[in-house]
Amino acid sequence: MARVVVNVMPKAEILDPQGQAVHRALGRIGVSGVSDVRQGKRFELEVDDSVTEADLKKIAETLLANTVIEDFDVVGVEVAK
Repeated sequence: MARVVVNVMPKAEILDPQGQAVHRALGRIGVSGVSDVRQGKRFELEVDDSVTEADLKKIAETLLANTVIEDFDVVGVEVAK
């Protein structure tokens, strides 16, 4: 078994109200120097050797991300314990 991570983020041109809310809150807790915050989603999938990179892309673009407004990235495979 392996663990695959899929990160999903709003496209750069899409407003991110959750990220903006976090950014505004930073000043209230006394943190400065952060110029922008974008909030996304992280999915961890445990897969066996039969799942291909094409399968992972299909999963991400059809189930995990709304590709009209979000980008996704399938990142390094970790060995599941």
